[in-house]
Amino acid sequence: MESATLQSKPFTPFQIEMLEMVSRVSSETEMQDIRRLFGQYFAKRAEDALDRLWDEGVLNEGVLEEWKHEHMRTPYKQ
Repeated sequence: MESATLQSKPFTPFQIEMLEMVSRVSSETEMQDIRRLFGQYFAKRAEDALDRLWDEGVLNEGVLEEWKHEHMRTPYKQ
């Protein structure tokens, strides 16, 4: 059902531009390079967000220590 929803939405100008750029990819190596660039871009954004949270005091050593001991497993009924 989700694919029907995606098909009913028009592409944004950005998505069209990305499709046009990707249509020029001619090898698996180029595609791997693009994937790596996207990975680096989103990793940098995540790092910047974490730095901002640290600077704002939302994250600190205490929070990181709590996370080390937190169990976020899916609870299963027995």
